[in-house]
Amino acid sequence: MPSALEISQLYKKCDSSLFSFKTTKELEPLEEPFGQKNALDAIDFAANIEQDGYNLFAMGTSGSGKHSTVMNFLQKKTRSQKAPNDWCYVNNFKDPRKPIAIELPSGHAIGFKDNMDELVELLKEILPTVFEGSAYRNEYEAINQKYMEKETQIFQYLQDEAKKHDIAMNATSKNRVSFAPVINGKVITASEFNAIEGKEKEEIEKKVNEFEKIVKDGLHGVNELNKAQRKELKDLEKRITKESVESLIDEVRSKYKYSDKITAYLDDLEDDVIHHVQDFLVKPDEMPMIPFMKELYTPSFSRYGVNLFITHEENAPSAVIYEDNPIHQNLIGKIEHLSQVGTLVTDFSMIKPGALHKANGGYLVLDARKLLMQPFAYEELKRALRSKEIRIESLAQQYSFISTTSLEPEPIPIDVKVALIGERILYYLLYHYDPDFGELFKVVADFEDSIVRSKENTHLYAQMIGTIATNHDLLPLTPDAVARVIEESSREVSHSLKFSAHLRTLSDLLKEADYWAKKNSHSAVEKDDINKVLQTRIDRANRIQMRLYEQIDEGTIMIDLSGSVVGQINALSFISMGGYNFGIASKITARTRIGKGEIIDIERKVELGGPIHSKGVMILSSYLGSTYAQNKPLSLSSSLVFEQSYNKIDGDSASSTELYAILSSLANLPIKQNIAVTGSVNQFGEIQPIGGVNEKIEGFFDICMRRDKNGFYGVIIPETNIKHLMLKTEVLEAVEKGNFAIYAVKTINEGIEILTGVEAGEVDEKGNYPSSSVNGMVMARLEEFSENARDFYHKKSDNSDEENKTDK
Repeated sequence: MPSALEISQLYKKCDSSLFSFKTTKELEPLEEPFGQKNALDAIDFAANIEQDGYNLFAMGTSGSGKHSTVMNFLQKKTRSQKAPNDWCYVNNFKDPRKPIAIELPSGHAIGFKDNMDELVELLKEILPTVFEGSAYRNEYEAINQKYMEKETQIFQYLQDEAKKHDIAMNATSKNRVSFAPVINGKVITASEFNAIEGKEKEEIEKKVNEFEKIVKDGLHGVNELNKAQRKELKDLEKRITKESVESLIDEVRSKYKYSDKITAYLDDLEDDVIHHVQDFLVKPDEMPMIPFMKELYTPSFSRYGVNLFITHEENAPSAVIYEDNPIHQNLIGKIEHLSQVGTLVTDFSMIKPGALHKANGGYLVLDARKLLMQPFAYEELKRALRSKEIRIESLAQQYSFISTTSLEPEPIPIDVKVALIGERILYYLLYHYDPDFGELFKVVADFEDSIVRSKENTHLYAQMIGTIATNHDLLPLTPDAVARVIEESSREVSHSLKFSAHLRTLSDLLKEADYWAKKNSHSAVEKDDINKVLQTRIDRANRIQMRLYEQIDEGTIMIDLSGSVVGQINALSFISMGGYNFGIASKITARTRIGKGEIIDIERKVELGGPIHSKGVMILSSYLGSTYAQNKPLSLSSSLVFEQSYNKIDGDSASSTELYAILSSLANLPIKQNIAVTGSVNQFGEIQPIGGVNEKIEGFFDICMRRDKNGFYGVIIPETNIKHLMLKTEVLEAVEKGNFAIYAVKTINEGIEILTGVEAGEVDEKGNYPSSSVNGMVMARLEEFSENARDFYHKKSDNSDEENKTDK
């Protein structure tokens, strides 16, 4: 029969004498988390390989420190990398709906904008002066005078022709004249003309028609002169404007001659200034109108401005951008609109950058879950990575939600590495269901959940504790406090040979300990402060646990903790609610009778048992058949049930417990009720490890101590779970006093001996067990079932034959 475990096997202490410091303030801070070598190598590989598709997915449990690790690593790397070029958007004078993207060296965009603003101010100042100057006015007047003389000559010619045709002519405007016949020096009226008859009237009409043709030709000549005058004046305006602005624009052009795009843009800008020079000559302030009307007549020069889209300081490092809200427009940018007189308007100055633009030439870090929760964001990210350019389009425009005309900015090429951070399930789901994912995110950094508890790592963990305390401005820790934190970290991962790599949990523990230390006026965090944190956490979250314990105390939940009962056993289960975990005892009962080798899982029958639990029950049939009925039918029917269970039950950690109950029922041997059991079993009767072993043991311990602190109780666990034991102090004290024991077993035989106090028995060469052993009693009972079943069916068959003879 296995003996109880020693106290040293139940809890692995951390010896504070390993530490030579007085407080963690003396320790050198860690620059990066330890125990994550593979993950850090993956991050380094993804950051340095210059090939398409080698973006990073950093995965691990939430709070494992993967986000801060990735950010810190990339920020260090970018310190030695020069910032990428600046980007600006400017007006496209040929097609304002398609703004032009201009690339400039890092730190030069602001200078370009300043140069353009200065140019526009100079134009606004110089052009009015030029057009008000004598040189322009003289040429302007000379052109007007020249054409006035030509018009005068045409009208003088018409006057002469009018006299020849006995017609009086009056010029009402440049393009219009009126005339009437003259008889004997007198202009006749229409009524007088109508009164004339005969040949005289015909002569007058003939002269009028001839003169009308002459007037028409003359006025045509006047129109042509007007056109020529306007053209010459416009050419003068363009020439004067060009002469005035060309040198100014050439000065800017010479600064950016390395950029063909800027040169072409300045050429277009010069043409636009020449064609819209009147905008620079308008003086609305001198117009006699109310103020708001002046705004309508004030020309806008915003089209000559520069939209500083992406700028950097000169010699600045490349960027590491984390976008906390990765919605579509925050990723790829957006085009804003302004409401004017009930209409939405926009221009190149309202183009705003997204996270991809800001991270261009560097790194973009995104939370995978947040990204996937935003409509269209993930697909747009993939499109940008595949095409290596960012095209700013609004969703409303893409899907025709609105008909408002918008812009089509020139796309900007990108060279960016993306790091997605998320839990493992997201990585596996994306890899399985999205064919593009594996192509675009070829590097995975898998962060460890636990670290081996070696001497070297223990010292590194102490450094990590000190680093977190320093970074969060917390009190330093004493060696005893550090040792207690390390022990709790091992308990966190339920493994005495490891400790947790979950940095958020560690950070929270230190912050709460700092609170209690300061409240108790401690100069450093002490062991008692750590214990206070752990106890207050339990007190805040254990209401449901206490209510269940109270129901056990009252007998509402029926748990026997003393005596021995046939076919009844205490099983241990694990409950996790809102991050708080605890163990609880449940009564399992088994009844056996003659049958056809089936085990009835009542939980499954009523659909309360999950598939894993049902699998565990099915394994019991295999074990019973292969152990006790290899050469004959298993004439057994057994029913199993978790008494007083009203919710779903899953997991196979009670399968060994259920088997013990069945064996007890078959052998008619009572099971000790002061010992609870956990552990799964395989077809060979080997006990397999389970989860939550510490919580299960402690849960049963608490229930027992509430019943009788001076009694003796115990728990049977799988031997393979010994390394997971990190039990609380109260359990260790009870073990030391002899009030509690933990047994670790390898097989069902070892466990049944502890529960019944009877030897399990080994099979001999003939396949028989000692009759006084548990297995011998089980075998005898099964043979009895088999004989009774054979007699029953034989008798039933004889009765059936007799009935057939009687009928005949």
